[in-house]
Amino acid sequence: MNIFSTVLISFDWKQLLNPEFYIFPGSLWLIIFIIFAETGLFVGFFLPGDSLLFVAGIFSEKLIQSSAIDFHNPHINLIELIILIFIAGVLGNTAGYWFGKKSGPLLFKKKDTWYFKQKHLIQAHDFFEKRGGTALIFARFLPIVRTFAPIIAGVVNMSGRKFILYNIIGSFAWTALMIASGHYLDKFIKDKYGFELTDHLEVIVIGLVIITTLPIIIKIMRGTKKKSL
Repeated sequence: MNIFSTVLISFDWKQLLNPEFYIFPGSLWLIIFIIFAETGLFVGFFLPGDSLLFVAGIFSEKLIQSSAIDFHNPHINLIELIILIFIAGVLGNTAGYWFGKKSGPLLFKKKDTWYFKQKHLIQAHDFFEKRGGTALIFARFLPIVRTFAPIIAGVVNMSGRKFILYNIIGSFAWTALMIASGHYLDKFIKDKYGFELTDHLEVIVIGLVIITTLPIIIKIMRGTKKKSL
């Protein structure tokens, strides 16, 4: 049995939902692609965006040292990481906007598949209608919605200039907050309490998933309750 076959046998697809799976030497460009996909491509809605950025912040030094220009300064390296992923987020939303603009209303007639669910598109549409342009900023912090929000912006023919503005603001706010939080919280807890966040990644990831998906769960439950009434 060759090495490739051994890797396939030992691989568990559940690992794709674990942010730590993507943190290994040379993985920065994979993370950049994942963020690009998660912020504008249909197939990226299931990827762990928030938790992945948080964990990337914890491992920021290793990521930069192995995959980018190492300035030998943790703060500058952190800024470099934020900028690279920020660009990926902007490009991801731009791709989604372009796709929505080209495909238009046909998406709302598309049948459900394993990678496309009509309910996800409707959730993003309702969120966008309620928040307007600022939905692109708020959507960055909501799983699933952030994948479809730029597509909806294209579908409703949002002004290109307006879209670019909110796209840039949202991408920077999301990436900077999540990555910096992981980086500095790890440093703080290590110095203050003497233990590593990396020893509790599973708990951190679960916590982030619950926090970020709670608004969507509440919205769905309220919608279900109203229908039952």
